[in-house]
Amino acid sequence: MNDYRQLWTELGVNLELHDQLLKSLDQAHHRTHLAQQNRPDTMKIFDEAFHASHAGRVAEILDYRKKGGKSIGTFCIYIPDEIALAAEVIPIPLCGGSGWSVHYADKMFPRDICPLVRSTFGMAFSGTCPYKTIKDFAVGETTCDAKKKAWDLLGFKVMEVPQRKKPIDRQLWLKEVYEFKEMVETLSGVKVSAETLRDKIKLVNAKRRNLQKIDDFRKLANPPISGLDALLVAQVALNQDIRKFIANTADLINELEQRARKNISSYSENGPRILIAGSPSPMGNAKIHAMVEQAGLQIVADESCTGSRYFRELVDETASDLDGMIQAIADRYFNIDCSCFSPNSERLDNIEKIIKDYRIQGVVQNILQYCHTYNIEAKAVENRLKKINIPSLQIETDYSEEDIGQIRTRVEAFAEILRKT
Repeated sequence: MNDYRQLWTELGVNLELHDQLLKSLDQAHHRTHLAQQNRPDTMKIFDEAFHASHAGRVAEILDYRKKGGKSIGTFCIYIPDEIALAAEVIPIPLCGGSGWSVHYADKMFPRDICPLVRSTFGMAFSGTCPYKTIKDFAVGETTCDAKKKAWDLLGFKVMEVPQRKKPIDRQLWLKEVYEFKEMVETLSGVKVSAETLRDKIKLVNAKRRNLQKIDDFRKLANPPISGLDALLVAQVALNQDIRKFIANTADLINELEQRARKNISSYSENGPRILIAGSPSPMGNAKIHAMVEQAGLQIVADESCTGSRYFRELVDETASDLDGMIQAIADRYFNIDCSCFSPNSERLDNIEKIIKDYRIQGVVQNILQYCHTYNIEAKAVENRLKKINIPSLQIETDYSEEDIGQIRTRVEAFAEILRKT
């Protein structure tokens, strides 16, 4: 990391605070991912990518910008990567998952709001986010009130995500996607053509197909990859260069195929099979996943935005003209079952399908503190789970470590209940 200190200085990073942040992230990674036994060897690539998110990846984007390229910051999986890439614009996910930076946001935001918002902007306000100065602008979205008002306060560009899924809402969303296309074209000076967009649709679909293949291995009786490592792969997917990620996941898939043939599990014991549902876990946060698996449970599915919600749907590749491709992209993103939608029976149906396909024995709802949509919808999820006799545990938490002891006790008690059923 010392090789990048000149780079961070060039970007105006506060080196003293940045060292503290990196130390915090590294310690957490050692306590969680590196503490596991019998990991796939290929996971070392994703460990490196985790650390490169503040180093090598920053250097790649900066080099691209010095050659005239453009980049934008994003905060949500609703921002269509295919269109940005077709306009030769790199989308950079900016969501923070570290508790270290949260209090640095308190000079602008109230304390009683989403930890993700506070963590993300805490890194910016503390001078520890190297991406702060290597983006041309940031694009927010309207999936929660805390985010919406943060975008207002900071003057970000915004995509309006409808709150229902009626035909009129689909038309609104399609209009927003067209406006996003115009936004990135104006930024880069590159017109999105049918040829380039077709290429980028196939590229992003290839990325998501690899994630689907990795996820399929978790259906096995002896999963060759842990839920904790599957989360890391999904987190890296949002940050790493897309072609590099496709190559790295292809290597991981090859190893998982070999492990599956030999019936090699990533778990030392055959614990109950768990679905993690609810709020996403951005890079830097694996708190709940780690405690669940340390209690002897196997996380074999994750339906969050850092789980199957990100890669479950592909863009239809059959459209031949530009408008058809844009509509296919809009439809794909409109199908995402975020808790911002009301009603949201689609998400409940998807959870029930996951439970069947992955033979889930228990569900842990990971609810980020002050995430009102997931918190309230958790009751609807719980009611659906009761109908199909699936035990569940709801955990409301933030990115700090203050509640680890309490959560661990609850998770271990839940594990005992599952073992007795």
